[in-house]
Amino acid sequence: MIILHCLTKKKWETVKDKPMFGEELLARDGFIHCSPINYFWRVAPNFRDIKDDLVLLCIDLDKLKAEVKWEDGTNCGREYPHIYGLINRDAITDVLPYLKDENGDFIKNQEFMEVENA
Repeated sequence: MIILHCLTKKKWETVKDKPMFGEELLARDGFIHCSPINYFWRVAPNFRDIKDDLVLLCIDLDKLKAEVKWEDGTNCGREYPHIYGLINRDAITDVLPYLKDENGDFIKNQEFMEVENA
C-alpha cells in the first residue's frame, strides 16, 4: 500500500539524498503525518495557501522500516497513517508534483486517477 506525505520541493531537495529523514517532523509532532491516497483530497486544503512548490512523497508501507499507526487524531471518523520513526529513502517509490489549479485547489495526479476518493 502507498501512502502520501506532502512537503515543499525545497525541503525535499535538502533531504532526498539522505538514507533517512524526518527528524524535524518527529521532534515537532512526535510522528510524521501522512495520508492514504483516497483521503488526500480531504487534507489538501491544508496546503492551499502555501506559495512554495510542493511535492508528494509516495511511501510504500511494505518497504518502510518505521512503525505506522492508523489514528483518528481529530475524531473525524477516519484514520490516517502516522509514521513513528524516520522514513527510509528506499521506501519512497515516487516523488510527484503537487498540482494546483488557478484557485490553489489540489488537482489529483494522473497516477492516482484510478483511486476513488473516500
